[in-house]
Amino acid sequence: MKKPLLFCLLLVFIGLVSCKKANAVDPNKLQDEKPISTKCYQALYENDTIDLEMNTLKNGKISGNMVMSFLNMPKKIGKINGEFRGDTLFVDYSFIQGANKDRKFKNPMAILKKGDTLVLGNGKIESHLGVSYFVKGEPIDFDKVKYKFTSVDCGDAE
Repeated sequence: MKKPLLFCLLLVFIGLVSCKKANAVDPNKLQDEKPISTKCYQALYENDTIDLEMNTLKNGKISGNMVMSFLNMPKKIGKINGEFRGDTLFVDYSFIQGANKDRKFKNPMAILKKGDTLVLGNGKIESHLGVSYFVKGEPIDFDKVKYKFTSVDCGDAE
């Protein structure tokens, strides 16, 4: 009696896992999709600069490129992928840092859209099994921030 029950549970589990994989979206595929609009932003704080190129895709998702140049720190160059929830853009920033091309990092970011400006929020981040995410139930602060993005021509944001 136990063996057929275990076998049936195994089949159901395999079926559920395969369905989940079929619906997963490959982040690299988002980068290849042609955007319906592209906007560029730049944030300046003292000697630090963040350049952001943001592409809106047909399905409403956001992709793009971000370069973070901080004083006395290696440059961070990477890609963003995410979506708006209300007026807040939640993205994963996948980047390499400086000359270390072999190691990729990935951090969550929350960016509040206020008119024509974007505000990079500060929130508590946890990591579990190598995945970083904002702590559920903890607020993201968009008031006491360093980086406020203003719109720039895409040729200027480099």
